[in-house]
Amino acid sequence: MNKLACYVGIDIGGTRIKAGVVREDGQILANTAFPIKLDAGREEGLAHLYAVIDRVIAESQARDQIVGIGIAAPGTMDIPAGIIFHPFNLPGWQNLPIKQLVHERFQVPVVLQNDANAAALGESWLGRAQGTSSLAFWTLGTGVGGGIVLNGQVWEGAHSHAAECGHMIIQHEGGPRSDHGIHGSVELYAGSLGLKRRCREALAAGAKSSLRARIETEELTPLLIAEEAKKGDALADRLIMETAVYLAIGTVNIMHVINPAMVLFGGAMTFDQHESELGRRFIAKVREEVKARAFPIPAQRTIIDFASLGGDAGFIGSAGCIRSHIKRLHHEV
Repeated sequence: MNKLACYVGIDIGGTRIKAGVVREDGQILANTAFPIKLDAGREEGLAHLYAVIDRVIAESQARDQIVGIGIAAPGTMDIPAGIIFHPFNLPGWQNLPIKQLVHERFQVPVVLQNDANAAALGESWLGRAQGTSSLAFWTLGTGVGGGIVLNGQVWEGAHSHAAECGHMIIQHEGGPRSDHGIHGSVELYAGSLGLKRRCREALAAGAKSSLRARIETEELTPLLIAEEAKKGDALADRLIMETAVYLAIGTVNIMHVINPAMVLFGGAMTFDQHESELGRRFIAKVREEVKARAFPIPAQRTIIDFASLGGDAGFIGSAGCIRSHIKRLHHEV
């Protein structure tokens, strides 16, 4: 019996690198996470990355089956060329030809992918969207990211900037201001910074809430807001349900452009998903608002749910990206 091909997936985050080895049949042979030094320069950062790759390959005990490496990273990039232009939180990595450097070090094919795109492919390959023809994926955290998978392939766009769903403008006049000039975007309403801004504005306007006392001694976070919402605080609950409305508006815009079979929500700000009553009401509110605003047929047929892979979506998806690349080279996809 021939040994199955194995793919290394790397997810470079703001504070850590997640790495895994995924076999062709979807089995995860090894996965681990390492803290990343945000103030490390280019050479030290690359040495750390190489050490992470070496370690996860060794843990997988499948070195002779490794056929490629996929790398997911934040920031702007040229995906086909494999160059990171402006990575977030990684000083010294500007204009880094990471695809070429990792290939030279490990002598296997390498691909670079945007982190949200990779997470979307992870959900499509081994997660909630497995077997689905097309997917729009939202990742909810400090900002709001997105990824789109069509017919099993990440939609990268002509300039490696497709699926920046969080930067869709939903309020032309009077919306929140952006340092980047993208005023009134979904991210500015529904990201964690937007949620906290809306909370502070409501409290400043005199809203009664248990949040007022808590933030005198604690940092205001989406988790804190969610905790108070679960306790029945009206303002906290309203803020989270408003977040669902803003995301529903963005979802309808996506649906009316690409008509995906499924829309998934992942990331840190999903309120414990189906495990909590708040999470269940959150996704129900998204569905309700989508049905009220979208064309009737896609409104009824589009599956809207939470993602299932959690923090593993990035490394699984980046492994899936190199898998897809190699299969395209061999005309298998």
